[in-house]
Amino acid sequence: MKTIRIGSVAYALAIIALVSVTPLQAQPAVQSAQTALAKEAGTLSDKFTGLARVMAGKYDWKPGSGVRSAGDVFNLIVEENELLARTLTGAAGGGRPAPITDPEKLQEALKASYANLQQTIAGLSDADLKAPVKLFGRDMTKEAAVRYLFGDQHEHLGQSIAYARLNSVVPPWSK
Repeated sequence: MKTIRIGSVAYALAIIALVSVTPLQAQPAVQSAQTALAKEAGTLSDKFTGLARVMAGKYDWKPGSGVRSAGDVFNLIVEENELLARTLTGAAGGGRPAPITDPEKLQEALKASYANLQQTIAGLSDADLKAPVKLFGRDMTKEAAVRYLFGDQHEHLGQSIAYARLNSVVPPWSK
């Protein structure tokens, strides 16, 4: 029979005691839907604004007839953000704004539309997110409306990245 050394037992007990009193690594707090959606709006804002900046001078470019130009896509995003903010707040709709062709003004409009959208989303309660709305003739919740338009905007982001690449323009985050 082997004997167990007292030093080994003491060492093992010390490790067990240390592990049991050491607090577990703090788990990140669960992020609210509002925080996650507002953060996503910030990410989309950074990417679209960055692409609008590096594509300045190429807003009229499009891959073929019957397809949106680069500037058309950026203007569409501004319109979608305004539509979504109105949908979330119940504000009355305005007419379709004139397209913005000046690069600095379009970049500012993108930033402002996302900042407004972030503020609108952050101000919604959990109950607000579950409230029904109609978007593009479809019934959905406010949260579903945000997710639907953000999904659409991610598609337009891919489109805008392709436009940039076809024009030998590197997206700013790829440098």
